[in-house]
Amino acid sequence: MQQESFTVEEATRAIERYCAYQERCHKDVVDKLKSMGMIELAIDEIIPHLIHHKFLNETRYAESFARGKFRIKKWGKNRIIRELKMKGLNDRTIKIGLKEISESDYILAFDTLSRKRLQQLTTETDKYKKRKKLADYLLYRGWESHMVYAKTVELIP
Repeated sequence: MQQESFTVEEATRAIERYCAYQERCHKDVVDKLKSMGMIELAIDEIIPHLIHHKFLNETRYAESFARGKFRIKKWGKNRIIRELKMKGLNDRTIKIGLKEISESDYILAFDTLSRKRLQQLTTETDKYKKRKKLADYLLYRGWESHMVYAKTVELIP
């Protein structure tokens, strides 16, 4: 099967649509361009065009990502940071993105998620196993360990 080939202009228009649909980071755009069969020289021409025309903005991406993953998936800051680092964002940009999450919303979401998960652990009778299951769930979701351990002891005395 022959891969469809694009001119730089066609690829640029396609990537503009790709970026306009949803916020993207540089890594996503480069991966998409490579999957379209674009060479490095073309990629090096398209990326600055996208940045100049405001289709691509890492800070905006970090803010959108942090907001979305927190509100929709109830991820903690550790998980959000880990995922953004995997996307190739720098620490400064990640910090800016995390400012989108208010401290009061963060604590409220953590408390709500903890209590909801505890209600799902009705089959477990051993309190230590129950604590471990709750802690593992919250840690996997990226909540800070000091918060998790304090909450497990509070909810399962």
